[in-house]
Amino acid sequence: MNIVILGMNHKTAPLALRERLTIACEDQGRTIEEVKSIPEVKEALYLATCNRVEVLANVDDVDRAVDSLREFIFSHGNLSPDEMEACLYRYRDEDAVRHIFRVASSLDSMVMGEPQILGQVKDAYRVCVEKQATGIIMNRLLHHTFRVAKRVRTETGIAENAVSVGYTAVALSKKILGSLEGRSVLLVGAGEMAELAARHLKNNGVAKITVANRTLENARALAGVFGGAAVGFDSLPHALGEADIIITSTGSPGYIIDRSLVASALRRRRNRLLFLIDIAVPRDIDPSVGDMDNVYLYNIDDLQQVVDENMRSRLAEARKAEGIIDEEVINFIRWKATLEVVPTIVDLKSKVESITRGELDRSMAWMSGMGEEERNNVETLIRTVTNKILHEPVKSLKEECENGGGHSYIAALRRLFGLEETKK
Repeated sequence: MNIVILGMNHKTAPLALRERLTIACEDQGRTIEEVKSIPEVKEALYLATCNRVEVLANVDDVDRAVDSLREFIFSHGNLSPDEMEACLYRYRDEDAVRHIFRVASSLDSMVMGEPQILGQVKDAYRVCVEKQATGIIMNRLLHHTFRVAKRVRTETGIAENAVSVGYTAVALSKKILGSLEGRSVLLVGAGEMAELAARHLKNNGVAKITVANRTLENARALAGVFGGAAVGFDSLPHALGEADIIITSTGSPGYIIDRSLVASALRRRRNRLLFLIDIAVPRDIDPSVGDMDNVYLYNIDDLQQVVDENMRSRLAEARKAEGIIDEEVINFIRWKATLEVVPTIVDLKSKVESITRGELDRSMAWMSGMGEEERNNVETLIRTVTNKILHEPVKSLKEECENGGGHSYIAALRRLFGLEETKK
């Protein structure tokens, strides 16, 4: 029983290479059937996302299995030998277990702490179970993986605090305005980051998005993405008074929004809070607007400072998560090691049972005068004594295997009890 992982991710392979392999293997059910058909592969899981393509497998002959899996990835991705060697990583046993734990816990993600990867691993596992590509090792490993990911998420703060400008805008909006349900957003300009921030806000419940742009046609195109409204810059004073959240990202060389515009908007809003995010460089909003009552103004540097601070916080939490993973790797490897002794224990108990049955059969003559209950009592006594004699050796053998020193004990026990023929 050997656990291996072969794959490539956003750290080792450019998007163009990952796309080639993901597209070629987009039918995960058929792909896992192909992997499982490799003679050396006993169990397997195939994981394909926008940021990684990996094969996790329980194999017999490691070297031959790795060669076969490399050939599988090579052929499906149409990769050159140079691309393969530059991008492909390989992990075995303890390192493979650690890797899948880190992946599911989002420590290996492009955005550390993101929640999507755990769902993707679960989906991949579901496909493998449906295709009967898993067994005792992979089932135990994947369920252990899910428990580890849950521990990391509940016992650390790795998923807390926004680590992108878009998510930071959402987090700050919630902090300042409370619930975003029913809120209105005004996009001034059609910059990519402003659009992304608005998309996050829309996903968090804002009711209305209005786009203001010098070119009305461009405003209509972007507004259509959100099912919103489009206005020209001549309507900006009115639009400001209707919005709770304003995101600016124009290419204007000077301020588009000044104190007088904001003061007019506040009067229309009866001084209800106004939240402004200026992502433009140079800035679209006069910085002195931030000094006005009931106004919160953040620029791109403010947002980036929050992102950087939050990322440092996540990195600190990641160290705690790595400690959890190290602990859980040891637990899984110990469990896996005990499996190596199972055949020997089964053989030992079978031999003892055979000896016991043989002696009881030879004793039937003098036991014939006993009643059925007495004979049962004698058999129970013999089995109880035998099990008690075997208990300590079996217990010690399991403990030695958990500590990595079981091979010599297994060999000695098989020789002492004449189990070599059973092994063959």
